[in-house]
Amino acid sequence: MTERNRIEYHEQQLSIAKEVGDRAGQGDAYANLGKAYYRLGQFQQAIEYHKQDLSIAIEVGDRAGQGRAYCNLGCAYNHLGQFQQAIEYHKQCLSIAIEVGDRAGQGRAYGGLGNAYYCLGQFQQAIEYHKQDLSIAIEVGDRAGQGLTYGNLGIAYNCLGQFQQAIEYHKQDLSIAIEVGDRAGQGRAYCNLGCAYNHLGQFQQAIEYHKQYLSIAIEVGDRAGQGRAYCNLGCAYNSLGQFQQAIEHHKQHLSIAIEVGDRAGQGCAYGNLGIAYLSLEDFEQSMKHLKQELSITIEVGGRAREGTVYGNLGSVYKSLGDLQTAMEHYKQSLSIAKEVGNRSGEGHIYGALGLAYISLEQFHQAFECHKKQLKIAKEVGDMFQEGCSYKNLGETLMRSGSLDEAVVHFRFSVKTFETIRKSFISEDAWKISFRKFFECSYRHLSQCLIALQKTDEALYAAERGRAEALLDALKIKYGFTSLSPISNETEEDFAYISRNKSVLTTFIALDNGEISWWVLGKKTKAIFRQAVVLKSGSAKEDPFDALLKTSLKKIGAGRDVKCENRSLDLLRDKSTSSTKEDDKLSIPSHENIDWLQPLHDIVFGPIEDLLDGDELVVVPDGALCLAPWTALSETLRIRISPSLTSLKVIRDSSSEYHSKTGALLVGDPCLRKVKDKWDKPIYEQLEFAKKEVEMIGKLFNSQPLTGEAATKEEVLRRIDSVALIHIAAHGGKETGEIALAPNPGRQSKTRIPTEEDYMLKMSDLQAIKLTARLVVLSCCHSGQGEVSSEGVVGMARAFLFAGARSVLVSLWAIDDEATMVFMECFYQHLRVGESASTALQKAMKCLRDSDDFSAPKYWAPFVLIGDDVTIEFDVNL
Repeated sequence: MTERNRIEYHEQQLSIAKEVGDRAGQGDAYANLGKAYYRLGQFQQAIEYHKQDLSIAIEVGDRAGQGRAYCNLGCAYNHLGQFQQAIEYHKQCLSIAIEVGDRAGQGRAYGGLGNAYYCLGQFQQAIEYHKQDLSIAIEVGDRAGQGLTYGNLGIAYNCLGQFQQAIEYHKQDLSIAIEVGDRAGQGRAYCNLGCAYNHLGQFQQAIEYHKQYLSIAIEVGDRAGQGRAYCNLGCAYNSLGQFQQAIEHHKQHLSIAIEVGDRAGQGCAYGNLGIAYLSLEDFEQSMKHLKQELSITIEVGGRAREGTVYGNLGSVYKSLGDLQTAMEHYKQSLSIAKEVGNRSGEGHIYGALGLAYISLEQFHQAFECHKKQLKIAKEVGDMFQEGCSYKNLGETLMRSGSLDEAVVHFRFSVKTFETIRKSFISEDAWKISFRKFFECSYRHLSQCLIALQKTDEALYAAERGRAEALLDALKIKYGFTSLSPISNETEEDFAYISRNKSVLTTFIALDNGEISWWVLGKKTKAIFRQAVVLKSGSAKEDPFDALLKTSLKKIGAGRDVKCENRSLDLLRDKSTSSTKEDDKLSIPSHENIDWLQPLHDIVFGPIEDLLDGDELVVVPDGALCLAPWTALSETLRIRISPSLTSLKVIRDSSSEYHSKTGALLVGDPCLRKVKDKWDKPIYEQLEFAKKEVEMIGKLFNSQPLTGEAATKEEVLRRIDSVALIHIAAHGGKETGEIALAPNPGRQSKTRIPTEEDYMLKMSDLQAIKLTARLVVLSCCHSGQGEVSSEGVVGMARAFLFAGARSVLVSLWAIDDEATMVFMECFYQHLRVGESASTALQKAMKCLRDSDDFSAPKYWAPFVLIGDDVTIEFDVNL
């Protein structure tokens, strides 16, 4: 039954009650009509009906009915943004419930008070009321009520920045909804979980939960719920940068809101469309939709939402460069937030105003705004906003030239964000995504310290911001449980780490075309150098990323190369006949080498005189995490590490931790059953990958897994107890996930295997403990992934996370035959006791000097990550 159908039914109910003079029946009908209009977002109409319900309850002396009416009025006023009025009604409801001994009614009143205080941004007060509601729900055995309250608690904790606690509450809500068979409740829990993961930056996970919510809403015929699901999906896609996808979902939300007559929902949809168009820099459309939202919001009386819209319009004007108009809108937003008592919203607007003042270089006004933002964040207990406030204060001081004071505030920002981060315990994905929110605090802190010529402290600050989540995992993995996270390491501890290096190391930091190097000798103090080496042609284009793409494109390689069978020949159209000889004619070997020279000059030129010896560890930053480091020098054996401290933890791990025997060799998994929608196989077989692992198997006296035997299930069964892991297979372009043979026993003639059946993913590795000394991922794109403060978040990091000491990967699509030749040479040098870095350097030289594979695209993609290791061949493996 739709809300319109319900309204017609309750109007008939009211007509009959009036006809027979049933005043109590009339009250019930007015209450039901009020609830129906409330669900439609027509809150003023809802209030009129609830007031009539209240009047009749007072007239007939129905104290419980009065309490019900007060509760309903409180909920409606809360949605109108009149929170103080809502609180008064909920308190009256509570008083009556206590008077008549209605424990369930008391619980509803506490819940309503909690929601009102939440909307006011007074989250701690909201939590106290929701806990009282929960206590009563448990006492009276109301399982559904308990679930609803867990959800409300989760929402409040999410706003306090306590995301782990928030998600735990939402999961309890979901568990209860499943237990009592409440499909609508399950949908609500999925919705809240999606919103929580969206706040964490885990947008893909958020989308999965919102899709589950949408599925349930469709199942139970909840059109309004479907609209909310589309709304949430649109917001998640917007966060992912998929703006057109976001717009499509917000349009679906708008269509449903119009269909069911939900004016508030229509306003929300217009607002979200405005934000999406703003992301696309379509300012005309953004302005148009936000003004439509404003008009509807004023119509339905949503005063608090009206303030939010003014803030969003301010952002549009700011993007247009009209800072004065932007500030007028921010001030309107601020005025409304104060009017309705929304302290949290007030704090957010002070933050936006402060950033506008920074753009105007009015630093005193900016500082005052951010001080107020900080004060409110502390008052309401919002640690996330507290961290943002310190960051904004630091940026204001940095821009105004007060570097010493800026350093103090950036340190407070880092400390606050790290306190939140610690609550994530072992949730690696949460740590990575949350880290993005305060990455600039570390960068600005380091930059200020460099400007103050405190370069050692700057290195410490920059290192603290690198690979934190990986380091947490490694310390647990290697049994360093007594050690605190890097964020709590003392500067003295770090100074020891930076001085006592076993090999020459350079730590790199990038900042919009500027590069900073710290070169650390084996026992010497870090030497700092800095230079502006690149200028971006576009404000949005990272200059180092542009240089890397250009260099790789010229050698016929890079991230944009598509791969189906480890062959770079797929750069060309499949219909074109082409051979490796054609490659050599079109791109001479010496020209390929010259095209990598600009990259070499940028990263090594300014520190060339410091690079003595034949070995170098690089801790790269940003786009340079995906540079072909090993190919940039013929004299240096280069390997990379996500951070200084993570490498030290690996090196300091117990000598007994990593296995000395055993090899898992996987090549050319059979993927004939993996097909596209036209029932055609997606992957080609890899003739030379099979030969590659058979060759290595002879060296190790080990039988490789190939063809149908190379299943995901079998690989995971064997992977955790060997010294060497070598996989020659297809690799995914985005993160290097590896295609293995589908697991047996789960397939049928009609069922196509899913990715879960055959794809080795990061999550699979993070769930196990490896003891491998060396992992060789002889797969396309195995070194790819999302570049972050963690380095490259992909399969290489996943293997390190799981316990591998060293990982050899490729950065782009690799040629099947060339890679077999490369690996044959690599293992010949490992066989005689040389280290992985030495074997890698000599294998690259082998191909570089060959007739068939001299082009850099064949030998340059291979990079060694982690420690340098040797493999024992003389024992019985």
